[in-house]
Amino acid sequence: MYDEYVALIDNKTWTFVPREPNMQAPRAWYQCFADFAARIGFKHSKCDHSLFTYHHDLLLYVDDIVLTTSNDNLRKSMISLFAKVFAMKDFGPLNSFLGIVVTRNKQGLFPSQQNYALEIIQRAGLTSCNPVATLVDTQGKLGDCNDKPVTNPTKFCSLMGALQYLTFTRLDITYVVQQVCLHMHDPREMHMNAIKRIIRYLQGTIDLGLHISKKSSHNLVSYTDADWAGCPNPRRSTSGYCVFLGDNLLSWSSKRQATVSRFSSKDEYRGVANVVAESCWLRNLLLELQCPVSKATLVFCDNISAIYLSGNPVQHQRTKHIELDIHFVREKVAKGQVLVLHVPTRYQIADIH
Repeated sequence: MYDEYVALIDNKTWTFVPREPNMQAPRAWYQCFADFAARIGFKHSKCDHSLFTYHHDLLLYVDDIVLTTSNDNLRKSMISLFAKVFAMKDFGPLNSFLGIVVTRNKQGLFPSQQNYALEIIQRAGLTSCNPVATLVDTQGKLGDCNDKPVTNPTKFCSLMGALQYLTFTRLDITYVVQQVCLHMHDPREMHMNAIKRIIRYLQGTIDLGLHISKKSSHNLVSYTDADWAGCPNPRRSTSGYCVFLGDNLLSWSSKRQATVSRFSSKDEYRGVANVVAESCWLRNLLLELQCPVSKATLVFCDNISAIYLSGNPVQHQRTKHIELDIHFVREKVAKGQVLVLHVPTRYQIADIH
């Protein structure tokens, strides 16, 4: 929309020119903001493209703008500096961000999406529904079926998109939402009923969310598990993981694997490789934030064979199809960045059953 953007700061003229002549307006605005942030001393994060850091006292997240500092005077001076260039308004302490409501208590923060969940229930027309205690029918799994197609595929996709966003603070629904999303290309009544059951579950657990504690250790601990050949039709496995920084849950995932595994140890090991990759990203991000993790990341898995493969340098017939994952994990183990340990199934937090 604009060829250039000119601002006057401290009697100096700053001109920001988009790097591409046909750059769209949102991207041009972001580029102007990023260039200005770099000029006043911010460093662009290599781990998160929307994150900027200023030494170790200030952190800036760009979308809706969240400014975090350890010094109140620094926060005020930065807001004043940015306000000279960009139309900004200070809303005070963080209480809402991208539909996520943040409440504070003596122990820390409690991000939740209660209002958003209520909107989903209303959009589905189930405001007066009775809640259920479980997310899915425990006797069977979703798969392709011969049920008639849903009458309104657009509504089905809209609800699924909303439920996906809800997983930002609702770890408990991640697995079943992922399972239903596998059928968005051809939704059937069985799949629509699964969505309604998820919404009925939300009706009874509307006040759940995440708790972020002030006092927590700086040790990364992760759990990973896989459901061998769990998908009824393609017989692929679903792997999941969750990563904690002390007592605080930072990251979680549930995803169907790209290929079929002949042995359960192979899909379990793929799950280990996925969580190790996520842990490496988190270690790099914490390093950028001047909070390096000194100890090895603990990875808990309930499969003895997968744990054995992480430290055994001998290749054999059962591992040739996951050779890249083998080398990746073993390299991190050899460097002392990762330690793969066994956990009994009854204590496996990432168990998707």
